[in-house]
Order: sequence, then C-alpha cells, then structure tokens
Amino acid sequence: MTPTRNSTMRFYPALLWRSLMALTLAWSSGHTLAAQPIVIGEINSYKAQAAFLGPYLKGMELAIQEINAQGGVLGRPLKLITRDDNANPSEAVRAAEELVRREKVDVLAGTFLSHVGLAVADWSARNQVFFLASEPLTNKITWEKGNPYTFRLRASTYMQASMLVPEAVKANKQRWALVYPNYEYGQSAAETFKQLLKAAQPNVEFVAEQAPALGKVDAGAVTQALLDARPDAIFNVLFGSDLAKFVREGNTRGLFEGRTVVSLLTGEPEYLDTLKRETPNGWIVTGYPWSGIQTPEHTAFLKAYQQAYRDHPRLGSVVGYTTIQAIAAGLRRAGQTGTPALIKAFQGLSLSSPFGPIQFRALDHQSTMGAFVGRTRQVNGQGVMVDFVYRDGAQHQPSDAQVKRLRPGS
Repeated sequence: MTPTRNSTMRFYPALLWRSLMALTLAWSSGHTLAAQPIVIGEINSYKAQAAFLGPYLKGMELAIQEINAQGGVLGRPLKLITRDDNANPSEAVRAAEELVRREKVDVLAGTFLSHVGLAVADWSARNQVFFLASEPLTNKITWEKGNPYTFRLRASTYMQASMLVPEAVKANKQRWALVYPNYEYGQSAAETFKQLLKAAQPNVEFVAEQAPALGKVDAGAVTQALLDARPDAIFNVLFGSDLAKFVREGNTRGLFEGRTVVSLLTGEPEYLDTLKRETPNGWIVTGYPWSGIQTPEHTAFLKAYQQAYRDHPRLGSVVGYTTIQAIAAGLRRAGQTGTPALIKAFQGLSLSSPFGPIQFRALDHQSTMGAFVGRTRQVNGQGVMVDFVYRDGAQHQPSDAQVKRLRPGS
C-alpha cells in the first residue's frame, strides 16, 4: 500500500526522532565511558603518623585538583580512595585486597612504615598489581625484596645515609654511638650508615647501640646508656614522638654538648615544628627547608600549596604531591591503565617534582628524588634548617653492578 502524504509526514518525523535519540545515547555512552575516573587506591598510617601524613594527604589532593583542572589523564579524571593501615602490615594487606577487589582501583600507592610497605609490595607482586611505594625507606623494598610490580619514590635509607656520611667524615670523630627504632627502617638505616662510614673512615669505632621499640622509647635509659659509652659522635634515626622525647632528655642531661650529632630526617618541618625551642643547634640532618628553597619548581609548588591550605608545606606535602604527579606521568606514558604497560612506562620514567627533575631507575625501580642536607638551628623559638644543600638522589645510589648483586633477578 502506498503511504499517503499525511502518513509519510507522520512516519519521517518519527524516524528522525528515533535516529536522533540513538545518536544522543551513543554519544552519551561514549562520553560517560571516557569520563570514568582513573582510581588510585592509597594505603597509609594516617592516625599513627599524622604529622607527616596529614600534609601528605593535602599534597595528593592538590595534585589531583591541578591535574583534573587541566583535563585529567588520558581524558579521564583522577580519583583518590584512601585507607588507614593502623601501622599494621596485616591491615595494610587487607586494605589492598579491598581496594583492588571491591573498589576496582587501577593502581596502588602509599605506605609510610617500612615493614608495612614491604608487606604491601609482597602482596602486589603475588597479585600482579602495580604499587608505587611513596614513603617507606628500607633498602629491601627495591633490592633484596624488590619485585617487578613495585616502584619507590622517596630516597632510601642507603641514599640518605650516603648523603650524610661525607659530613660525618668531615667531623673526623672516631667513637660513634647509634640510636634507632628497632624495626625495619631503623635497622636498615643504622646498618647502612655503619657500612658507609666504615668504608670512608676505616679507623671509626661503634661503641654503643640503642634500639628501642618504635613509639616506646625510654628516653632516660637511652640517654644514660649513651652517656656511659662516652662517644665522640652520635648517629640518630629516631623520629616523631620518640625523637621529641630523646631530644628533651638529651638536652636536659647534656648528652649533645661537645658531640657531633648526625640525624636522619630531623630537619623535616614535621619534627622541627614540634621541637620548637628544644631544637638542638648544629645537628647534621636531612630534611626540608621549605622557606629557603628558591628554585622555580619549588616556588610554584609553594605558592599553590599556600593558596590552597593557608599553611606551609611539610615534607609529606611534597611526597604526596609527587606521588600523584608520578602516577599521572606514568599513565600518560603508558597510554592506558594496564599493569604491564604501567610497569614498562615507569622504567626510566622522568618527571618534574617540587625538588626538580627526577627519574625512576629501570634496574631497581628506585627514583632519583633527593634530599636536603644541612644543620639545625633554633631561630626565634622555632627549629629551622640552615647551611643546606640539595643532594641529587642520582648521585647517591649504588652502581648497577652492586644493585644486580642485591636485587634477585635484576
């Protein structure tokens, strides 16, 4: 039957409507797909290490805001989901399971304490999930326990000890005492410092070691034991509340008078802001002198951070910010979120950070992010770092031959 003029007029508008609807739905579906976020699952000891990890979280959030304001990564926004591991390796592993299985995150990142970081790194290897260890410092995470799925951002205990040893050698002290928290990070830092200092100054003696449990230092007993050993110099690895207690007791008993003190991490504002008037003068430290860094990269970061939070950054802020920037750079280089492509992209990956350019070594997955070395000083009731210099992490890593001996399968 031949359609009439009226039926044709009714037929074609209906057809046109259905076609437009189909095109609209197709575009909407594609647009929604393209806008699905890339999800970063992050695990950390937020309650246990709040001084560092509060600013760290702010740094991550700032980076995500900046990246998403510029269109995201691969045409998709970044989304962050965090979990608290309560400073417990088992809880960290459960968090990793939950983030990957239920939340369907694309990558894992984070951890602060070294033994927790090692647990998550092991889980990531067994489950073939990409993991960027942002903060744990133990050498094992990229060497003895290194695996193809784990990369590490921050300078390791080896790297930071290597930065401090030349200053220790200049002091020319023979009798050294060590104090460190008795878990993976502290043990790794103390052992590395002893090895490197002994190699540079063969006549050195280690006359005492104090290794209190993390968070449980008996500062009076530790201080007295060090005084009894009569060292010429002290290497300290305590941090957080343990550091504050040790400094207070050491100041009271005169432990630091006339002695060289070399101290890992103490120059970070997380700890100097707490020490305030108790800050000892003249300690040789690694840290973050945020107010004195004049490079273009850091100036831009500082301005953005202060505008966002009306506060100055801590080292945690830099680590959190760079963690997200590194993941974004890796995703762009990979062109996708798949783990094999992301692993390949991170090997030799270069990016800019608030500390300048950094790169992830293909051989051991360690970044070249460096640290500042300087001295502590109390100024107007506040602890600061002075006489500081930035040490490029690329200059403080072992040779490829050494890494191959340390890292199985490298």
